[in-house]
Amino acid sequence: MAEPSFWDDQAAAQELINETNKLKEKKDSFSKLQDGLADEAAMVELLTEEADPDLAQEATDSLKELEEAFANYELDLLLSGQYDGHNALMEIHPGAGGTEAQDWAQMLLRMYQRYCESKGLKFELNNYEAGDEAGLKSASIKISGANAYGLLKSEHGVHRLVRISPFDSNKRRHTSFASVEVIPEVDDSIEIAIDPKDLRIDVYRSSGAGGQHINKTSSAVRITHLPTGIVTTSQAQRSQLQNRETAMNELRAKLFHLEEEKKRQEKAALKGEQKEIGWGSQIRSYVFHPYNLVKDLRTGYETADTSGVMDGKLDGFIYAYLQWLLSQENPD
Repeated sequence: MAEPSFWDDQAAAQELINETNKLKEKKDSFSKLQDGLADEAAMVELLTEEADPDLAQEATDSLKELEEAFANYELDLLLSGQYDGHNALMEIHPGAGGTEAQDWAQMLLRMYQRYCESKGLKFELNNYEAGDEAGLKSASIKISGANAYGLLKSEHGVHRLVRISPFDSNKRRHTSFASVEVIPEVDDSIEIAIDPKDLRIDVYRSSGAGGQHINKTSSAVRITHLPTGIVTTSQAQRSQLQNRETAMNELRAKLFHLEEEKKRQEKAALKGEQKEIGWGSQIRSYVFHPYNLVKDLRTGYETADTSGVMDGKLDGFIYAYLQWLLSQENPD
């Protein structure tokens, strides 16, 4: 940074400063944990020599704070993937089953919205297609904030629900499925070559909520990438230009993710790996009847607090996934 030419490339300079700040923050957190542990050990030593109720309470309180600080530090270390710091793009689609599955997809949308609210993450609905009777047919969301992708990448996959259907007059048990896709948003530092000739761009009137202006004008945009068949849509913004930019950003992210997935599969083939990490893999089961249980099928983490989970309490699942992912990458 002391070099005279440091600011010649402002983007690169800012990136280096950001990286330096992150490393400094990690170092400061580690030093703070070291000091806290030393203080805690000193208090425990004093208590072994002489009972002191006030000191015992202070030691108990500081230990709770130390445990919380350690958990946050460990989570920060777990969120060290290449794209963990990026914003996340999420899509939710119901499986076969009509109203049942569409209602389940809507429940998942609410669950993620509640989770984001609890973490101070910005939750923006880019596109929403309502179900025929209830729920939704599709939804695309942009989630912005610190480590948004790193926190939510655990949700990528198929989610299964077992419950007594509120839409069945005979009160029978139903099983529903919905897929959740989560990919990192790409920034300008990642170059994605897109030939305009490969794009079909359609504009139409928005069908979702948004006031008279949105519904009166053809402001919604659908972009189809002809070589891959990838389709992105946006109708949440007021102007066609804004919606086009949102849909293009999502397309860039999807094309980048597709290329990264090809590389991962080639690498896995060279290693002879047989494990399935596909888009259609079922990752979590939510049982509301005949008992209450939400279980992650990858990590084995489970809880009977189904109402808490549906209200956005996902920390246990996310933390267990990040630890499991680390064990998969470093099996030894």
